[in-house]
Amino acid sequence: MPNPDPVAVLASGGLDSAVLLAELARERTVFPLYVRAGLAWEDEERAALERYLAALGNPGVKPVQELSVEARALMGGHWSVTGAGLPGAGSPDSAVYIPGRNILLIGLAAVWCSLHAVHTIAIGSLGDNPFPDATADFFEAYAAVVSRGLGHQFTVIAPYRSAHKADIIKRSRALPLEHTVTCMEPQAGVHCGACNKCAERRLAFAQAGVPDRTPYR
Repeated sequence: MPNPDPVAVLASGGLDSAVLLAELARERTVFPLYVRAGLAWEDEERAALERYLAALGNPGVKPVQELSVEARALMGGHWSVTGAGLPGAGSPDSAVYIPGRNILLIGLAAVWCSLHAVHTIAIGSLGDNPFPDATADFFEAYAAVVSRGLGHQFTVIAPYRSAHKADIIKRSRALPLEHTVTCMEPQAGVHCGACNKCAERRLAFAQAGVPDRTPYR
């Protein structure tokens, strides 16, 4: 039975959230939310999201709603804002941590949901995400606090918290994944091939045994 309740999906243009919105759209109306915060790769991400949705062609997915929060002053000279000193392919997961990223994303999404009668926010956080704002406990507690503050009850769901990127790729190989972006320095839809995220993407496709149609420089 189709689920009549709409869901807002935090859609970055990346592979995980792209698969998530496609899977949820099989049974629910999906509102993709793209949040701009002044990070270096956002123009490329936003364009990738539109290309992916056009290729997906699912009528259950509504047009992208773009939200914004100015985080550059908060982040100072952080690499995510300046684009300088990006974590390379051999860097540990801890090197790609962006402080408060999910706090900002979910907070903005919650305000949007309160204004549009949506009660579920979905995020494509994976099982190997080690950061404190990506745990099931955090999602539950933060949703409760913001629900109380807004006077609007909602939940945060993270269906992939027990999965890895290779698992997601394996079961979604028929989707137009080549239009998604998992890169810190993409140009015109082409991945740099040298950053931490590109290495993660390449490895995941190899582990899944799925041909990687991603364009790399």
